This record gives sequence, C-alpha cells and structure tokens, in this order.
Amino acid sequence: MIQLPAFKRRQMLKMLAVTGGIGALPTQALAQRAEKVVLYTTLNAQSVETASDIARDVLPHIKPSTVAGGSSQLLKRIEAEAGQPKGDLFWTSSANVMHGYRALFEPYRSEHIDAIPDDLHGPDDLWMAANLHIVVGMINARHVPGAAPTSWADLTDRRFKGKVIIGDPGNSSTAFTALWGIERVLGTEGLRALARNVTVSSAASHVVRSVGQGEYAVGITFESTAYPYVAGGQKEIGIMYPTDGTFTVADNMAMVKNAPNPEAAKRMYDLLLSREMQLALLQNAYRRPSRNDIDVSKHLDMPPLADIKIVSVDEAEAAAGREAFLARWRAYLAQARSS
Repeated sequence: MIQLPAFKRRQMLKMLAVTGGIGALPTQALAQRAEKVVLYTTLNAQSVETASDIARDVLPHIKPSTVAGGSSQLLKRIEAEAGQPKGDLFWTSSANVMHGYRALFEPYRSEHIDAIPDDLHGPDDLWMAANLHIVVGMINARHVPGAAPTSWADLTDRRFKGKVIIGDPGNSSTAFTALWGIERVLGTEGLRALARNVTVSSAASHVVRSVGQGEYAVGITFESTAYPYVAGGQKEIGIMYPTDGTFTVADNMAMVKNAPNPEAAKRMYDLLLSREMQLALLQNAYRRPSRNDIDVSKHLDMPPLADIKIVSVDEAEAAAGREAFLARWRAYLAQARSS
C-alpha cells in the first residue's frame, strides 16, 4: 500500500523538555565537571541533532560529540584504534555487518532491556536495537509506467526496465539487506529478473534523491529515508510496503570495548533506548522505534508493524553468505548488461 503525506511535528522534543515530558533516567550521581562521550555514528544530521538536544536537557553533565561516517568505515576505524580506543559508542548498523566486528564491543545490559523485544537483542548483550528499519519501495507516481507497483514481483516486469534504482550492496547495508531478502521472496530467477531492470548507484543517498527529483520511478530503500519526502508534502511520493513480504532490519548500537568514557557511555546508551528519545527520533527523523511500547501510527502516518507482511530473514545466515551473494548479484548484473 502507498502511505499518504503527513506533516512533521518538529518541535515535539523541545516541548517535552520544557514541560517535563522527559524524565531523568536513574543513574549514578553525576560528576560535577562535564564528562565527554564520543559517538561514532552512521545516522544523519537530523537524528544527531535530535539526540543531542535531548541529551543536553536530560544529561546536562555529559557532553556528547559525534564522528559521522558509513558503518564499514567507522567499524574499521574502531578496529584500527582498538589498542587505544577514541570512541565510546557505535550508533548504528545492522547485525549482518556487526557480526564481523563483535570482538570490538563490550557487553552491556541496559535498564531499558525489557522494553526491547527479545529478537532485537544482540548476542551476549554485545549490541541492542536502537530502532527498526523496514525495506520499502519509494514511489514517484508521476514517473511510474502504468499502474503503481504493489510488490517486489511487480518490479521485475519489463515495463520497469531502467525505472528502478538501488544502492550497491557491496557498499550499502541497506541494499544488501533488501536484495538478500528479495531473493528469498522471489527466488533466484526473480532476483535475476530484477537485476535486468535496476540501476545501481554507488552512493546510497542518491537513491532517494533521484526518485524525489523524478529521475527514477522507484527506489529500493529504508522507510526512514523515504518518509521525509512524504512528510515534506511531496504529493507524488508514496511508500510501497510490498504485498509479497518485506524485511525488518534492527539498527543496532554497541559499547566500544575499553572505551575511554565507559560510565558516560552507559548513560548515553540508556538515553538512546528511552521511550522519550525513541519517540523524538520517530517524530523528528522518522526512525521507527525498537521499543514495544510505542504505536507509530498514533504519531505519524506510518502503518503499525502488525499491518505489514514481514518475511523473516536470518541475519547470521546473511552475514555468512554475504560474499557468495555479492558475487552472484554481480554476475546477474553483468548478464543483464550483455543481453
């Protein structure tokens, strides 16, 4: 189904802070001097700004700073710094990426652990889902050839040749997750047919931008990156939740092993999992909460998870099969170009 536009309520987090809607988290006594906490983050500026604004009110004695980048880039940086870590928290990536770097993380059981469903807990408390992504089709109705697609199978139709864009799964965890899942829904021949229709972009951010500008009819992406165009009032943009099933991806955060500021990092970790923070990130950055006590449909024009057909994907299997899958996908693309 295609979701219709909804308007953004950007001042919500400010109002929560002013009216006392954000309660103080139970923590140890705060030091009199400011404590630093360094977040290595893959999140966009809007998400970081939202989190920083709330941290400023709730944890006034902690000064968060961020280093932004792609998940693989930041994880390799943490790996290079392992002898003398400079970051405290990694925020965020999918399990199929993080499994290969699990030796870099420190176990931590947050005070909010009971609000996060068991299937969103990382192994041995090494990470926890800070929010949940859903793989969707971002649709520009003005450029769709014929009827709007409602399923992944629709995108394999010949009429969509050259009309669909996706990131490079070798560089983009979003694209890898989407294509790995689509193969499970459509099978090998379905994935091969999709490869004949898609354009692959080396920059994941180009996917939503190009659909928004009308260069492509459909972009395969995450709900949180497509929704800003809907919320911004771009009436031709809609979101397809495929009727043949789509996939959720836990976006996880983790404590860096031997972090320089571990106590401040724990307090920041707890804050990022709090109901108030996850609600603010939903309202301001369209990040679907990982908590089980927030109904997204009461706050934005997003369907509740129960209304979306979800296909289960084994993240550990995806991580183990990553290289073989990428080789297979590249072969399909090469065959498509030569035909």
